[in-house]
Amino acid sequence: MKKILIVLTNTTHYGDTNDATGLWLGEATEFIDVVNQAGYQVDYVSPQGGFVPLDPRSMKYTDAASMARYNSDDFQQRALTHSQTPASIDPTEYIAIYYTGGHGVMWDFPDNTELQTITQSILAQGGYATSVCHGIAGLLNVKDSDGQYLISGRNVTGFTTAEEVLAGKRKVVPFLNQTVATKHGANFKRRRAYAEYAVQDGQLITGQNPFSAKAVANLLIKALN
Repeated sequence: MKKILIVLTNTTHYGDTNDATGLWLGEATEFIDVVNQAGYQVDYVSPQGGFVPLDPRSMKYTDAASMARYNSDDFQQRALTHSQTPASIDPTEYIAIYYTGGHGVMWDFPDNTELQTITQSILAQGGYATSVCHGIAGLLNVKDSDGQYLISGRNVTGFTTAEEVLAGKRKVVPFLNQTVATKHGANFKRRRAYAEYAVQDGQLITGQNPFSAKAVANLLIKALN
């Protein structure tokens, strides 16, 4: 059984500000719990490898399971301290790639060509490209074998403009996921702000917000089975 590759951010703050950001913890831990229970193992990669910061706000939305995962030696070492570099990844080992969120990804996911190549390779071998919340930023600029945007003509979702306004970050982020997804030809789907929602379109599975990680994982497991 092949593994699932989880992509994490290295970004520690919002652009040129001193405001801290990073991985939204639950978007990793909740997904991992579901896929682990289904028998799938995970590895962790980040654009630069190494240290992965946490968005401090995400710690307000943890439960016992997320904290247990966070406190585990495995997660502390393999995810938060020694995440792998894209160059060290062999895509043939993975059946899916999962882009986590947290605002930090808006700066280091969209234009990382190494991660895009890994995504293309996993899809080419019949695997899945998945994301949750801001993690869709990692899929926005991926292109298919014909040079077209992967999300063009596809049903996807991610952190909406309305949710960005509610989060108070619309003027801070470098772009809006919903706007770019639509510009790149996607059929951007959305539900009520901060309600669980995930959508599958073939080999693409995307979730709207931080409360959608388990929904993405469950759709992926269903597809894999």
